[in-house]
This record gives sequence, structure tokens and C-alpha cells, in this order.
Amino acid sequence: MESEARIEIRRLRVKTFIGVPDEERADAQELRVSLLIEPRVGFAAMEDEIDRTIDYAVLAAGIQELALARPRKLIETLASDIAVLVLENPQAASVEVVLEKFILPQTDCVAVRLKASKDA
Repeated sequence: MESEARIEIRRLRVKTFIGVPDEERADAQELRVSLLIEPRVGFAAMEDEIDRTIDYAVLAAGIQELALARPRKLIETLASDIAVLVLENPQAASVEVVLEKFILPQTDCVAVRLKASKDA
């Protein structure tokens, strides 16, 4: 008997050019990305085969490449782009993306959260 299976990547550090004012996008900023991925099949059904799961090293590298691919104004846009990237993996059924930006003084961070699935 297997309960809900999830794969997590917590607070992946990515560099990107992001921000509404041009000056803010002039220099790369470090953001943190957390993912909660529901795989298409449960862990037991993966039968210890990497091609039946999410290769998180490949995914992390892809997210870092995506973040640097082009400047964006909104972290909401980057969160959406990351969700699309994750769901392109045939083994991913759904994803929750949390993206943290360290911009406001007197706060730990500003964060956005997005849930997406192949069914939606």
C-alpha cells in the first residue's frame, strides 16, 4: 500500500535578471526555487528505474538555465515558466512552485506560489 508520493527540491539557488525597473534587471539576482512534484506513478511502480521518475539533477540544471535565458519583470512570470518546464517531463503529473526574491527590507523574502498540473 502506497500513499501520496512527492518529490521535493527545496530552495534551489538560481541567478536571474528580474525586476520591474530597468536598474533592478541590470544585475543578476539570486532567487530561491522550491518544488513539490507529484510523479505520474508511485515510488513502488518506479521499480528503482531512473527513467520512471524525475531526474532532479537534470531538472535543477534546466531551471537554472531557464532563469538565465532572458530577463523578466515579474517573479510570477518566472514561476509560471518553471511550472511549464517541470510539466514537460513525462513523469510529472503536477507541480507546486515557490519562488523567493530577497528585495524588500525588513522581510525574509517576497514569495509567489503556483500550483499546476497536466490535467488543468
